[in-house]
Amino acid sequence: QEGGAIMSMDGRPCLHSGARNQEGGAIMSMDGRPCLHSGARSQEGGAINEQKDGEDGAGGASTGDFSEYNLAMHVGDDPQAVKTNRRRLRSELALPAEPVWLDQIHSNTVLNIDECGDVGAAVTARDIADESAIIQADASVTCGKGVVCAVMTADCLPVFFCNQNGCEVAIAHAGWRGLHAGIISNTVKAMRSSAGEILVSLGPAIGPLAFEVGDEVFTAFVIKNRMNSSAFVATTKGRYLCDIYQLARLELQSLGIKNIAGGEYCTYRENQLFYSFRRQQKTGRMASLIWFE
Repeated sequence: QEGGAIMSMDGRPCLHSGARNQEGGAIMSMDGRPCLHSGARSQEGGAINEQKDGEDGAGGASTGDFSEYNLAMHVGDDPQAVKTNRRRLRSELALPAEPVWLDQIHSNTVLNIDECGDVGAAVTARDIADESAIIQADASVTCGKGVVCAVMTADCLPVFFCNQNGCEVAIAHAGWRGLHAGIISNTVKAMRSSAGEILVSLGPAIGPLAFEVGDEVFTAFVIKNRMNSSAFVATTKGRYLCDIYQLARLELQSLGIKNIAGGEYCTYRENQLFYSFRRQQKTGRMASLIWFE
């Protein structure tokens, strides 16, 4: 309650990309649960109160394979629909600023927004109509009040970070390539807060019963850390089910971070809630946002 808008009532970080707490700030759930969504508003403060097809005026502008609240410019959707969706997102959440959109490339690059000079000018420069101005990175971090960090996903893992005082936030886009490259470690290193001060919550990603990978992925992670073998289950010869949540937890724990929440959703299986690239390659992207006020 005292540390800013990214603390839930039970002390856990609260994640949000499309609903608002009616009393406590832009990304705080009223019942203390993480709040996950990218195109509807929760009327009761619950975690995911979905609205579709324009109910109560909350529907998105995208149609067809991108229906209906796609927020990504790079997937082949009508740019005007994406711009409309982004305007609606900012309006419905009463965002303090345009999100700092990234050109995500499955890297380990972290953007420190506070080092970009005037934050207001930087965000304005990254206007949704000017894709060339967007910085290539897969995570961002800030200590700036009202600065909205954002990543977009459709199976990859969004990882939310904040400190216990609610005065520093970060978010990372962690697919298996980014995880292996160290995007989580680099995000933690980029934060001013110590590992003991950091709270983490894992947003919606493809689940461990749906994410099948080849032997090259298994081998790469086990070479990096033998403990990573616990995140894989062999199916057929040379194929494994991969628990991307577990891979993230293991890396976070190795960094000394103990406060880790989330990791219950499956974007592939929960088709009424989430976009999934593996389920349908021509599809939209969800936004995950974090900020403090």
